[in-house]
Amino acid sequence: MLNRRHIRVKVMQSIYAMHQSGSDNIEKQEKFLIASIENSIELYLILVSILVEIRAKEVEFIAVSKKKHLATPEERNPNLKFIENSVLIGLEQNYSLNKGLENYKITNWQKNDDTILILLQEVKKSEVYVAYMQESNKSFDLDKQFVSDIFEKVIAPNEKLFSYLEDFKLTWVDDFPLINTEILKQLRNFPKETEDFRIPKLYKDIEDRDFALHLFRKTILNESKLAKEFADKTPNWDMDRIAELDTIVLKMAIAELLYFASIPVKVTINEYLEIAKEYSTPKSSIFINGILDNLAKEFKNDDRLKKIGRGLM
Repeated sequence: MLNRRHIRVKVMQSIYAMHQSGSDNIEKQEKFLIASIENSIELYLILVSILVEIRAKEVEFIAVSKKKHLATPEERNPNLKFIENSVLIGLEQNYSLNKGLENYKITNWQKNDDTILILLQEVKKSEVYVAYMQESNKSFDLDKQFVSDIFEKVIAPNEKLFSYLEDFKLTWVDDFPLINTEILKQLRNFPKETEDFRIPKLYKDIEDRDFALHLFRKTILNESKLAKEFADKTPNWDMDRIAELDTIVLKMAIAELLYFASIPVKVTINEYLEIAKEYSTPKSSIFINGILDNLAKEFKNDDRLKKIGRGLM
């Protein structure tokens, strides 16, 4: 589920947090890094469970409306298409999802159903919902399209949901777009045999988990050495005035160039330029690009760039 760029961002944030705290406890910060990464699964489960919970609230609402003393004809004979949606029912009954919610003790919406009620009302006001409820045809594909549309167009962009998640766990701010994209992909490819729906793996493979730990340690344990690599490459910049995130990005990138033989030079440079564009100052990517490009050439000329495999230089 997590890609290498997201892992790099998590490492960068952990190093920054370590600097800010003034701590030199590497093991403690390493645990924070792993927890920050693994919390992404909790966010995934919380977001997917919204779909289950809004259906459950609508079931409750319909049941209460039917029992009203002066129920309207519509309340006595409601349109059940939403609560009979096969994808929503499939999610509710899915073993993998329910086991994940149980294992991670996800009870957010039981404790805060106001958010679910708000989201349900937003869904019911949406054009997507109105069109779906008026559609006379029924099919699994229509159900799947509807659920993916309400997640993409109504739930994921909701500002109150974002504010709630931001307050609940700050590290989720950067995870939100990535997890939303993963969920949307799964909904669009939701299997007819709903038991085939699975919670995605956090890492693509064990190498990605190792990459996070190795990158963190290689950067932290060699910070002084890595800083010296670019100290004389910034004649027009006072080192003390370079944004701290820029120095962390540079150290991480240089660590990759020197210590990660299987990662191509171009990949390393491009990844950290994108990270700089998103997280640092407007001019950071130009500054970082110039330094890394010069260093890559220097390392190659000095035979310090040890890359394994064709096309990695």
